Amino acid sequence: MTDPSTAEIRTFIVDNFLFGDENHPLTDDTSLIENDLIDSTGILELVAFLEQRFAIAVNDSDIVPANLDSIARISSFVGGRLGQSNSAAN
Repeated sequence: MTDPSTAEIRTFIVDNFLFGDENHPLTDDTSLIENDLIDSTGILELVAFLEQRFAIAVNDSDIVPANLDSIARISSFVGGRLGQSNSAAN
């Protein structure tokens, strides 16, 4: 089962970078950078979306392929940040 954040991230990527074309082969592990699905401007759009939608802070040092190169990596990064926020609130 896909968690809600992964589904929202996938929808954002399909709508904004694939222009709604759901026929493009896009698995959770597809490299967005290597497959030319996202460029540097797109990364900034993605970061703005993540910060607004999930109320997280993305530092400049976080903007690396290890965090943002696939839906799975983005979802894991967001999950980690949301977990940190919840831990800080307790």
